[in-house]
Amino acid sequence: MLRERVENLLQEAFEENNSLFLIELKVDSKNHISVVIDGDEGVSVNDCIAVSRKIEHNLDREEEDFSLDVASAGVSQPLTQLRQYKKNVGRKLSVITAEGKVEGELVKVEDEKITLKWKAREPKPVGKGKVTVTKEAVLPVEEINEAKVIITF
Repeated sequence: MLRERVENLLQEAFEENNSLFLIELKVDSKNHISVVIDGDEGVSVNDCIAVSRKIEHNLDREEEDFSLDVASAGVSQPLTQLRQYKKNVGRKLSVITAEGKVEGELVKVEDEKITLKWKAREPKPVGKGKVTVTKEAVLPVEEINEAKVIITF
C-alpha cells in the first residue's frame, strides 16, 4: 500500500535527520501525498527537499502515479506534539482547554505537562488599588484542545 511505503520512507528520512519529525501525512484516493514536518531547530527549505527526494526517488511512478507536497508546519498551525512544545519553550502561547483560554510564556515541558507563566493585575489583599502578580498554570497536554504560538512584532 502506498501510505505504508511513504511511512517507511519518512521513517528513514527522520533517521537520517533526527531533528525532524512528522506532523501530518495524508494520502488521498488520487494518490496525492501531503506531508507536513517540523523540526527541533525549525525546518529549512533544504530539509523539505531532502524529505521530498527521499520519498520521490524511492517510489516508482510506473508502478503507481502520485503527486507529492512536503511542507513545514506553519506558525499559525496549532501545536500537536510534545516535541513542538519543547522547541517553543520561552515563547508566548495561547492555550484553550475545557476550562477556558490561558495566555502565557511556556516555561517548562515535562512528563506530558506544560507550565505557563504570566503577569496579572489583581486587587490588593488589603486596601485599595491593584497589584501585579505572577500566575502559573500546569496543564496536562491531553487536556489541551488547542495551543498556538503567539507571534509578536
